[in-house]
Amino acid sequence: MALQTISESLYVGLCLEVGTSQQVAIRRDVRDIKELLEHKVTGTCYNVHRMLSGSRREGFRFVDSDCDFMFWPTDHPVLWDLSQARFYNTHRDKLILCDSSESPPGFTLLWLPLEEAIRLVLSACVRINGVLYISSAKYRERNNRGSNEVHGPCSSGTQGPVEYAMEYDHAHCFVSDFWPPSASSWRDRCHSWPSPCVVNDIIKSGCHFVAIGHKLGNNTDNEWRISFSQAEQKLVYAMNHTQFLTYALLKMFVKEINYGLSEEEKLLCSYHIKTAVLWAIQQNAIHDWSPQNLLAGFWVCFKLLLKWVYEGVCPNFFIPENNMFLNKVYGEAQKQLFTQLYSLYERGIAFLLHIPPISSCIMNVLCNPRLSVCTDERTLISEVRLDTELFSEINIQTVTQDNLLGCMEYLHTVEQLITSPLTQCQIIMLQKQTATILQCSAFMLHDMYTTTSGGNKHVYIADKLSCYMLKLAVKFGCVSDLLYIAVYFYKTLRYREALSVIEMTKVKLAQPGLMYYGHVDPERYTEAVGGQSWSTKMRNTVVETLTNNICFIDELTLEQQSSSLNECPALYIPLFILLHMLQFLCYRHVDPMRAQVALDDLQVLVHHDHGVFVPVYFRDISWEILGICQQMTGNHQAALYSYEQSLRQIPFHNIHTATSHRMQDLH
Repeated sequence: MALQTISESLYVGLCLEVGTSQQVAIRRDVRDIKELLEHKVTGTCYNVHRMLSGSRREGFRFVDSDCDFMFWPTDHPVLWDLSQARFYNTHRDKLILCDSSESPPGFTLLWLPLEEAIRLVLSACVRINGVLYISSAKYRERNNRGSNEVHGPCSSGTQGPVEYAMEYDHAHCFVSDFWPPSASSWRDRCHSWPSPCVVNDIIKSGCHFVAIGHKLGNNTDNEWRISFSQAEQKLVYAMNHTQFLTYALLKMFVKEINYGLSEEEKLLCSYHIKTAVLWAIQQNAIHDWSPQNLLAGFWVCFKLLLKWVYEGVCPNFFIPENNMFLNKVYGEAQKQLFTQLYSLYERGIAFLLHIPPISSCIMNVLCNPRLSVCTDERTLISEVRLDTELFSEINIQTVTQDNLLGCMEYLHTVEQLITSPLTQCQIIMLQKQTATILQCSAFMLHDMYTTTSGGNKHVYIADKLSCYMLKLAVKFGCVSDLLYIAVYFYKTLRYREALSVIEMTKVKLAQPGLMYYGHVDPERYTEAVGGQSWSTKMRNTVVETLTNNICFIDELTLEQQSSSLNECPALYIPLFILLHMLQFLCYRHVDPMRAQVALDDLQVLVHHDHGVFVPVYFRDISWEILGICQQMTGNHQAALYSYEQSLRQIPFHNIHTATSHRMQDLH
């Protein structure tokens, strides 16, 4: 079979496995707008920025993709020389200066010229020759307290229950708005790639400093590594899709090479792979990065890696003098790695066919002639799959707020952003974020005036504003947002009004083509909203879980406390579970007979749903809610059974403390 045919088949297979350019663009655009919102709000309210980096930020969604976050204070800028101080307000900003005179390439010391900083920074300082330097080792230690483990400059661990746990790396760092002088030659290399506008954007974005020194330097515990994470993210964005999939292919290859090895035994990592791809693209190693040349692109990058391993030199893309193999790839380990890679080189490109995830990508296409004849991405995935990608990303990225100041800052920022150039999916993200913030504001405003001694007039005005915001949120958000209004009416003792909203929600939920947590009937969905705008689709078809950190329900206070104590930020309640619970709670006050019917409906749903309306990882809170309602009716035996079932589920919400407490009360 021709190499070109295999390349095209692999390209299609990787599109289906890794994502088409449309899917990758959605992931990036949604994350970018979320981060822009966060930066403007947190920079104003909290003087701290957070940035997602690594593979998830680049647009990958591998099962084992971890979440790499960088955190830095906004009021501690790093300068390369004192002349740059004129760009800052020295009354507000605590300046940090670089001293690279005795550091290896890619590393520097950071010192405080005015010896002013927040307590965390000062407590990590050491005095050298009378000058106050920030020790990377001490700074890392102070920020990584309580973490599961330390991985380089990061605190590492997992979030969520074992079955759905996601690994994370948190790096606490500093930022410079200026490009490092040691990387000045990089601009001169950018003749053909990336484009001048990307180069200028990267230069203007500066760099970061992560808390780890050079292992062979004289100041290992005090040095900081210059990080180009933001620049690398912009370069990955600048790749065409064939280049991006070549990068993905190399990541799969290295994962196979490292399979079964401990962290200490792994010599090649994703960062070496990324560096090889960036050098290959910039050096025009392949003149036509197209689907037909995907394997040729891989082969060029593989040979470059082989050369680097043979020489023991992996030049940093921005500061080539920084050899990233220096501490790891040398001696006997280097010889063994070269032997392993060279044996693959001798077998030729066909060795990829023996790597299971790669061969399956090829075979999936070769066994489906319809896919193998065309690399046009528009024919690869359906409108429904693309929409599912978008709404899933938006659901994951949407954030709530726990104070009114943050809510107002968010809304003000959205107002500013909405007039700037945005992609369609970024507009939808802002639309959903606006709905969420309006809901947060409504309940916080209500709580503010019911817990203070405000007069009746103020309570009345606050109530009107809360109702208005919740109704406005429905116009921006999705189908399930209607239920927040019902929760509000229940909290304010307007049971019949709450029941009226619940009935209205039921009518909406009876419409065809609804999308429940990614579950959707493609044909009915297409018939209902096919070809319509994303805004229309979201308002009419998308159903999400409701979060208890937006609207605290009194009956779930115990669960909320238990969840918070066990470091779970919120209770995620499936829509139909909350709908039946609210019906039951409201009817208890107006029609006890119907309350029993609502409880029966809740019981049938919890007992017999197969993961469509009640996702498996939300079954702990669903059984818990059923038990609470049964206990309220005096059916203690049924309640005890439900609590026992809650404890047997995946502990996604970490509510076992509350469940045990409720079971003790029954006894």
